[in-house]
Amino acid sequence: MKRQNIQPGSLSKRVVGGHVLYSHVVVVEGKKTIFVSGQLARGPAGEVVGAGDMRAQLRQVGENIKAALEAAGATLADIVKTNTYVTDIDEFFKHVDVRMEYFGALPTSTTVEVRKLAHPDLVVEVEAIAVVD
Repeated sequence: MKRQNIQPGSLSKRVVGGHVLYSHVVVVEGKKTIFVSGQLARGPAGEVVGAGDMRAQLRQVGENIKAALEAAGATLADIVKTNTYVTDIDEFFKHVDVRMEYFGALPTSTTVEVRKLAHPDLVVEVEAIAVVD
Protein backbone atom coordinates (compact mmCIF):
# COMPACT_ATOMS: atom_id res chain seq x y z
CA MET A 1 0.00 0.00 0.00
CA LYS A 2 1.27 3.45 -0.86
CA ARG A 3 0.32 5.85 1.92
CA GLN A 4 0.85 9.58 2.32
CA ASN A 5 -0.02 11.49 5.51
CA ILE A 6 -0.64 15.20 4.87
CA GLN A 7 -0.74 17.97 7.44
CA PRO A 8 -1.64 21.14 5.47
CA GLY A 9 0.18 24.16 6.84
CA SER A 10 -3.07 26.13 6.88
CA LEU A 11 -4.67 23.67 9.34
CA SER A 12 -3.71 23.46 13.00
CA LYS A 13 -2.24 20.25 14.41
CA ARG A 14 -3.96 18.81 17.51
CA VAL A 15 -1.19 17.99 19.98
CA VAL A 16 -1.89 16.42 23.38
CA GLY A 17 0.86 15.22 25.69
CA GLY A 18 3.44 15.90 22.97
CA HIS A 19 1.64 13.65 20.46
CA VAL A 20 0.10 14.81 17.18
CA LEU A 21 -3.24 12.99 17.45
CA TYR A 22 -4.17 12.47 13.80
CA SER A 23 -3.50 13.37 10.18
CA HIS A 24 -5.83 15.82 8.50
CA VAL A 25 -5.50 13.88 5.26
CA VAL A 26 -4.38 10.35 4.40
CA VAL A 27 -4.02 9.43 0.74
CA VAL A 28 -3.80 5.69 0.01
CA GLU A 29 -3.45 3.55 -3.04
CA GLY A 30 -4.34 -0.02 -2.35
CA LYS A 31 -6.40 -2.95 -3.49
CA LYS A 32 -8.44 -3.88 -0.43
CA THR A 33 -10.41 -1.66 1.95
CA ILE A 34 -11.33 -3.12 5.34
CA PHE A 35 -14.09 -1.68 7.51
CA VAL A 36 -14.01 -2.63 11.19
CA SER A 37 -17.25 -2.05 13.07
CA GLY A 38 -17.24 -0.15 16.33
CA GLN A 39 -15.22 -2.15 18.84
CA LEU A 40 -16.05 -2.02 22.53
CA ALA A 41 -14.01 -3.20 25.51
CA ARG A 42 -15.37 -6.72 25.48
CA GLY A 43 -13.38 -9.89 25.96
CA PRO A 44 -13.76 -13.07 23.88
CA ALA A 45 -16.80 -14.23 25.89
CA GLY A 46 -18.53 -10.84 25.56
CA GLU A 47 -17.69 -9.67 29.08
CA VAL A 48 -16.93 -5.99 29.73
CA VAL A 49 -13.20 -5.45 30.31
CA GLY A 50 -12.17 -2.60 32.62
CA ALA A 51 -15.64 -1.46 33.67
CA GLY A 52 -15.64 2.35 33.74
CA ASP A 53 -11.83 2.51 33.24
CA MET A 54 -10.99 4.53 30.11
CA ARG A 55 -7.34 3.45 30.02
CA ALA A 56 -8.11 -0.27 30.32
CA GLN A 57 -10.91 0.00 27.79
CA LEU A 58 -8.78 1.85 25.23
CA ARG A 59 -6.25 -0.96 25.48
CA GLN A 60 -8.93 -3.67 25.05
CA VAL A 61 -10.50 -1.82 22.13
CA GLY A 62 -7.05 -1.53 20.53
CA GLU A 63 -6.50 -5.27 20.95
CA ASN A 64 -9.93 -6.01 19.49
CA ILE A 65 -9.24 -3.84 16.44
CA LYS A 66 -5.82 -5.46 16.04
CA ALA A 67 -7.42 -8.93 16.08
CA ALA A 68 -10.12 -7.88 13.61
CA LEU A 69 -7.55 -6.47 11.20
CA GLU A 70 -5.32 -9.54 11.49
CA ALA A 71 -8.31 -11.71 10.58
CA ALA A 72 -8.66 -9.64 7.39
CA GLY A 73 -4.94 -9.70 6.54
CA ALA A 74 -4.12 -6.20 7.79
CA THR A 75 -2.26 -4.52 10.66
CA LEU A 76 -2.78 -1.45 12.79
CA ALA A 77 -0.36 0.42 10.50
CA ASP A 78 -2.86 -0.02 7.65
CA ILE A 79 -5.57 2.04 9.39
CA VAL A 80 -6.42 5.23 7.50
CA LYS A 81 -9.49 6.40 9.46
CA THR A 82 -10.91 6.01 12.97
CA ASN A 83 -14.13 7.22 14.53
CA THR A 84 -14.02 7.26 18.32
CA TYR A 85 -16.98 7.65 20.66
CA VAL A 86 -16.33 8.37 24.35
CA THR A 87 -18.56 9.13 27.31
CA ASP A 88 -16.01 11.58 28.79
CA ILE A 89 -13.76 13.39 26.33
CA ASP A 90 -11.65 14.98 29.08
CA GLU A 91 -10.85 11.52 30.47
CA PHE A 92 -10.09 10.27 26.95
CA PHE A 93 -7.41 12.95 26.46
CA LYS A 94 -5.64 11.80 29.65
CA HIS A 95 -4.78 8.51 27.90
CA VAL A 96 -3.40 9.64 24.54
CA ASP A 97 -0.33 7.46 25.11
CA VAL A 98 -2.48 4.32 24.93
CA ARG A 99 -4.20 5.54 21.79
CA MET A 100 -0.79 6.19 20.20
CA GLU A 101 0.33 2.62 20.97
CA TYR A 102 -2.38 1.36 18.67
CA PHE A 103 -2.98 4.20 16.22
CA GLY A 104 0.44 5.84 16.05
CA ALA A 105 0.42 5.70 12.24
CA LEU A 106 -1.73 8.86 12.46
CA PRO A 107 -4.88 7.89 10.62
CA THR A 108 -7.48 10.55 9.99
CA SER A 109 -9.64 10.67 13.08
CA THR A 110 -12.91 11.89 14.52
CA THR A 111 -13.59 11.78 18.26
CA VAL A 112 -16.91 12.74 19.80
CA GLU A 113 -18.39 12.62 23.28
CA VAL A 114 -21.65 10.71 23.55
CA ARG A 115 -24.12 10.33 26.39
CA LYS A 116 -23.81 6.54 26.63
CA LEU A 117 -22.72 3.43 24.78
CA ALA A 118 -24.22 -0.08 24.49
CA HIS A 119 -23.66 -0.93 28.19
CA PRO A 120 -23.42 1.40 31.22
CA ASP A 121 -19.89 0.17 32.08
CA LEU A 122 -18.52 0.96 28.58
CA VAL A 123 -16.81 4.31 28.06
CA VAL A 124 -15.17 4.08 24.60
CA GLU A 125 -15.95 2.64 21.16
CA VAL A 126 -13.73 2.85 18.07
CA GLU A 127 -14.42 1.93 14.46
CA ALA A 128 -11.69 1.80 11.84
CA ILE A 129 -11.03 1.71 8.12
CA ALA A 130 -7.82 0.15 6.78
CA VAL A 131 -6.40 -0.19 3.25
CA VAL A 132 -3.93 -2.89 2.13
CA ASP A 133 -2.43 -4.04 -1.15
